[in-house]
Amino acid sequence: MCLAIPIQIDEIQADEQALGAQLGVRIQFSTAVIENPKVGDYVLVHAGIAIQKLDDADALETLAVWADIQGG
Repeated sequence: MCLAIPIQIDEIQADEQALGAQLGVRIQFSTAVIENPKVGDYVLVHAGIAIQKLDDADALETLAVWADIQGG
């Protein structure tokens, strides 16, 4: 089973790359398969690739569940 966790895009880089934080860890990922990524967008990242945009409410709900699982 694989999990994709919402990440908010903090920075758009060259060559269809972006930066964001995932559970407190800053990561770089590809935005090649999503349309028109923007800073502030929430995306699901799997295996280093943003695979889907999420609306803010869904992303925040998922992140709240992750925070509960982590005990905080």
